[in-house]
Amino acid sequence: MTNIYVGNISFQTSDSDLEQLFAEFGQVDRANVVIDRQTGRSRGFGFVEMANEAEAQKAISELNGKEIGGRTLTVNIARPRTDRPAGRGGMGGGRGGSGGRY
Repeated sequence: MTNIYVGNISFQTSDSDLEQLFAEFGQVDRANVVIDRQTGRSRGFGFVEMANEAEAQKAISELNGKEIGGRTLTVNIARPRTDRPAGRGGMGGGRGGSGGRY
């Protein structure tokens, strides 16, 4: 199983569109456009799983750098997902208060 990252896709691209794009090169087991949880809109990238490694490599070489829907695709082998480091959630600390006189 080869997991492929597809970046810089049009925000209107659906899972089905992504699957059809890659099906030209072989059997697609799964195609998934990543959706933002807060807005419900595409984040502009997705993943495609293909069972045959040779077909996946051909799709990557043919589609990487290709313009689709006015956008130049970035297509490569997906890196394994890593856990995000624990943090404060982006809400920086700091002191409260007005800084003025009382």
